[in-house]
Amino acid sequence: MTLNGLLNARRRPLVMGIVNVTPDSFSDGGHYTDVQAALAHARQLIADGADVLDIGGESTRPGSDPVSAEEEIARVVPVIEALRAEWDGIISIDTMKPQVARAAVAAGATVWNDVTGLGFDADSPATAAELGVDVILMHMKGAPKTMQDAPIYDDVTADVMAHLAACAELAVEAGVEVQNIWLDPGIGFAKTTAHNLRLTADLPALCALGYPVLYAASRKRMIAEIDPTATLATDRLGGTLALHLEAVRLGADMVRVHDVRETVQALKVQAALQACAEAL
Repeated sequence: MTLNGLLNARRRPLVMGIVNVTPDSFSDGGHYTDVQAALAHARQLIADGADVLDIGGESTRPGSDPVSAEEEIARVVPVIEALRAEWDGIISIDTMKPQVARAAVAAGATVWNDVTGLGFDADSPATAAELGVDVILMHMKGAPKTMQDAPIYDDVTADVMAHLAACAELAVEAGVEVQNIWLDPGIGFAKTTAHNLRLTADLPALCALGYPVLYAASRKRMIAEIDPTATLATDRLGGTLALHLEAVRLGADMVRVHDVRETVQALKVQAALQACAEAL
């Protein structure tokens, strides 16, 4: 099933659970580098209500160092194969490299989540078209290693929208089906807290481009900048829920989170409140 098909079937925002098969991700790096540990975590996220699982083998946190395609494939493919052997749900590969996307799809992934919007490699758009999978195009300026040094925009919402619209156009020109494209404003990627808040408030404008939108702010540094007591990533659940509930209220179609159970519960309560208000 495609992401749009699942979205229409669920009739509610989708929840994407994060499975980082990395030693250095900002929140849970090193926790799930073993295949069995990653698989156990994935099972728990499914039990908690995840609609989609996003498997990543390269950290893109600010200041992170890149890894080779070979290393990334070695990390993610065994996990995807093991997960696909027991689950028929939607598996996403979180990578900027077309070689990794190709290997992940061969192993069972059906979504390519690319933080560079298919811009990392000249072959990426054609590869996405060839694979025929859903693609999530995210906005990011520069590379993860230096993206937070001094991000500057004339108008962050206008700049991000123009960039994502151009990425989508290039993807379609390469042969990617329009209905397979999702957009992600890239919260925390080459953006200050002020940029992130502005983009969140302006989500209706991004949604108006006509593509479904993924919003991903789980445990991100902006929460600690708003609440300095949240020094650890695991201290940021409250802020994460606040951001994702607001994003959904403003039109986001899917949220990408570490804490699936709490997010699913929060979205159920939000939906109940909205239904009550609409019934008045």
